[in-house]
Amino acid sequence: MKILARVCVASLLLCAILWLCWMRTNVKDRADGQPSYLPQILKLGGYSRLPDGEPLVRNLCKICAVVSSSGQMLSSALGPQIDQSECVLRMNTAPTAGYETDVGSRSTLRVVSHTSVPHLLRNHTYFFQHSQDTLYVIWGPPRQMDTDHGITYRALLQAKGRYPGVNIYILTQSMMARCDQIFQNETGKNRAMSGTFLSTGWFTMILAMELCEEVYVYGMVSETYCRDRSHPSVPYHYYEKGRLDECTTYLMHEKATRGAHRFITEKAVFARWAQKKQIHFMHPSWAT
Repeated sequence: MKILARVCVASLLLCAILWLCWMRTNVKDRADGQPSYLPQILKLGGYSRLPDGEPLVRNLCKICAVVSSSGQMLSSALGPQIDQSECVLRMNTAPTAGYETDVGSRSTLRVVSHTSVPHLLRNHTYFFQHSQDTLYVIWGPPRQMDTDHGITYRALLQAKGRYPGVNIYILTQSMMARCDQIFQNETGKNRAMSGTFLSTGWFTMILAMELCEEVYVYGMVSETYCRDRSHPSVPYHYYEKGRLDECTTYLMHEKATRGAHRFITEKAVFARWAQKKQIHFMHPSWAT
């Protein structure tokens, strides 16, 4: 029995030594000094948590699905594929209930415009009670998001008090300025002077590039899509059938002199980003 025990101990020691040698050879430390087999923790200072102002801290997402609110998603049957992604990013208040087959059911993060916050709060049971695992990122101008006098900020603070388990973050004003600067760097145009409002898609893509190693974008059309006369007509939002047409809306905004989103211009920027980063456009696919 003693001999058998010694053999077992020796075998365990040998296995431990071999495992340590393998780890030293195959596992490299990351830039932050942590072993690569541990989750990478991100600290994003441009996002401020309600009510304490702490930055957004969470694990890096290896595979992200960014789901557009476009009518392109209708009849796509992409819901199961989307739900397989590690993280799912959605925009504004686009619902999943009743559309799971096409858009999936999971929501890791929602990026929400200040203009969509009233709808978010009117449907607080659906968003804050039934989807407590979702992290909300709200963007808006200082007059809405100021922590002392901003109307939208105060309304969100009240919602946080009612649903303390829900994670709500706002873009800091320095982050809003950074997003403006990115637009100017990419297009050569000052956002405010050119009469441009950045879209929720713009803020979502910037967040996705910070949060995700690889991004799959669903339902977002390319820069040239709406200029092709053969494109099918789809609703601007998949959950608002029979209202605005997507391409009609995009072209109208692109031509407007002031107070408009530049959806098509933004898509051209996204295409350039996809040439440098792991960004893939699905349904319709883009040639980037």
